[in-house]
Amino acid sequence: MGSNSGNAIKFMLSRVERMSERWMQAGLKMRKSNNKTISPQMRVLLYPGALAGGVGQHFETMVERGGPLGELVQWADLGACLTILGHNLSLTTSRQDLHSLIGAAPGKGSCPIQRPLTFDLIYTDYHGLAHLQVAMGLAFQHYQCRFRILDSFGTEPAFNLRSYARSRSYKTLWGSWGLQPLQYMTMFPHTPDNSFLGFVTEEAVKKDEMMSNAYKKDKIAVIYGKQDYMWQGKSGYVEAISEELETHATVYQSPEHTSNLPSFIINHGLLTQERFVQLLQRAKLFVGLGFPYEGPSPIEAVALGCVFLQPQFDPPHSSDNNDFYKGKPTTRQITSQHPYAEDFIGKPYVWTVDMNNHSDVQEAVRTILHTEVKPFTPREFTCEGMLERVNMYINHQNFCSKSVPTWPPVGSLRIHLGPLGQTCVSVCRRSSLVCEPSLFHQLNSPAAFTRLRLDCSNMAQEVNHLFPAYNPWGRHCGLQQNPLLFSCAGSDPSHRRLCPCRAHLPGQVALCPDCQ
Repeated sequence: MGSNSGNAIKFMLSRVERMSERWMQAGLKMRKSNNKTISPQMRVLLYPGALAGGVGQHFETMVERGGPLGELVQWADLGACLTILGHNLSLTTSRQDLHSLIGAAPGKGSCPIQRPLTFDLIYTDYHGLAHLQVAMGLAFQHYQCRFRILDSFGTEPAFNLRSYARSRSYKTLWGSWGLQPLQYMTMFPHTPDNSFLGFVTEEAVKKDEMMSNAYKKDKIAVIYGKQDYMWQGKSGYVEAISEELETHATVYQSPEHTSNLPSFIINHGLLTQERFVQLLQRAKLFVGLGFPYEGPSPIEAVALGCVFLQPQFDPPHSSDNNDFYKGKPTTRQITSQHPYAEDFIGKPYVWTVDMNNHSDVQEAVRTILHTEVKPFTPREFTCEGMLERVNMYINHQNFCSKSVPTWPPVGSLRIHLGPLGQTCVSVCRRSSLVCEPSLFHQLNSPAAFTRLRLDCSNMAQEVNHLFPAYNPWGRHCGLQQNPLLFSCAGSDPSHRRLCPCRAHLPGQVALCPDCQ
């Protein structure tokens, strides 16, 4: 590991150490399983670019003041996962160390690196991608197939190609690198065009304790929001909850500012992760304020036996109407603070309400108080689930090969013809399936249209992220000309999309029954 000693690295190391026994037990269990092939050892570099330089200094400051920790959770768990899988790991947050590790040429020119790249895989983020481009010069493009980009909110293919994004007026601050979309790795499985990396939840109470009468919850709620601004405009919502439950918070309070929290709130200030877990183990309810979006805490709360109550968004939040998503390389429509919790977990563990309807909020809280809910963790957020998933990616995802992908196997393909104006994400989900972009090449031929009994008056190739697709007006059949634009996202009122759907394992969206 490079010379890293900031608060962010300390947080990551503390998390890995606290969860090390669970990781080791999961690794032993995986090795005893007959049907799991452990990938050969690889040299892997972890470079969280958001922790380097001036951006890193700002991030470090925010860690002390209740800033976002979700990315750090994911980096810590990725490092632990790769170590348990037996890979040779290097970690740095120093640009100077990065240059040394990859053999960068001196100076600031575009000279290529001075030796063949010794890392089989480099995990980084958007900031790190820019740093690597500068450090590697002309060698960047040659080695970019080895990069994996941690990208919490996802990058859709339409934003991934600079020229295409500009021609279609897709404005983004982050896309345009022209990578394979599956090289981007997300926090949750919300963008099937990317690979779902995920993280691991904190551990619930032990099973024997959970099954005994000793397992119980106090009549308290913990509010999800560590900074004052997250509470603005939410006083009525929080007050409605406080009438039913003793209400706690973990809001950062700087010494020079007086608290703006309601007087009935019991504020613990920022807690260590261990003490925060202890508080959640006592709590019946974990309450979302609408922000932060799509973080790990709600999944960890549910894993610790809390019910998660969150606001719905009507209309949905998106890059069209929301400053947070503006400029992000996605067209997703966010219907609640945590869409994964809403769509993949749901009641009785997750309740989504109109936070401006206080009588509905109170009714939901009363129902929750009379509902016994035990800790619940989807398999994909356990150590075993993450090991299984990451191991499969390393074994089967080869973006340096020019061959057509063979994983997931073609036998997992379920072809669906979508209605007009529907994305393949929604078409597949409607049938309890997921869109699998690696299988689009199986649909990009005249034979696929024939198989769906579509009568084509003409067939043409086009650079269009909606293709392959069928336009019933004129019976035009469109094939995809650029494979980088195969996209589960995207819809148009004049096209019916050909969608490659597949089944997934229970609690493991990234893998199909035939993917083992």
